[in-house]
Amino acid sequence: MRVLKCREQEVRDAAPRPPSRQPEREERRKRGARIDPPGYDAGKKIKGKKRHVLVDTLGLLLHAVVHPADVQDRDGGILLLSTLFGIYPFLEKLFADSAYSGRIFDGTLSRVLPQLKTEIVKRSDQAKGFVVLPKRWIVERSIAWLNRCRRLAKDWENLNRNALAFLRLASIRLMLRKLCNPL
Repeated sequence: MRVLKCREQEVRDAAPRPPSRQPEREERRKRGARIDPPGYDAGKKIKGKKRHVLVDTLGLLLHAVVHPADVQDRDGGILLLSTLFGIYPFLEKLFADSAYSGRIFDGTLSRVLPQLKTEIVKRSDQAKGFVVLPKRWIVERSIAWLNRCRRLAKDWENLNRNALAFLRLASIRLMLRKLCNPL
């Protein structure tokens, strides 16, 4: 009864028309075109997405970008830093691995964020086996925390923006846990 009154109040017929099945079929066909291309990383020999993350020294996510795997790390880092738009003016130093070394990255970084200095953290030639690298372990720890979420452990999302949204939700979860359980 309430449904009929609501429909009449909205100046609709009391009896709803039978649903049409045609738009659903059209949407089903269009959905395949809305899947972001996964890309192929020839170095790791995998298809999928790459996530570039910018974290602070506590391991909390500041900014992230998700793109196809065929984009090089250097170009993904440039994309990450060029989309900051001055959000974090307090950033002074960037610790990165050797994939971000080179004139192209340094030149673009100096144009986009001139106040930001880059320090490339490299593994020493004398090191054998597993060695914890200074400052790089912070990012690796953050990625491990984020990958504990089921939706981030595998590449489930069809769209890069959905993958980025779940990445941000997982980071919000981590921040809330740190706020609610201070040590």
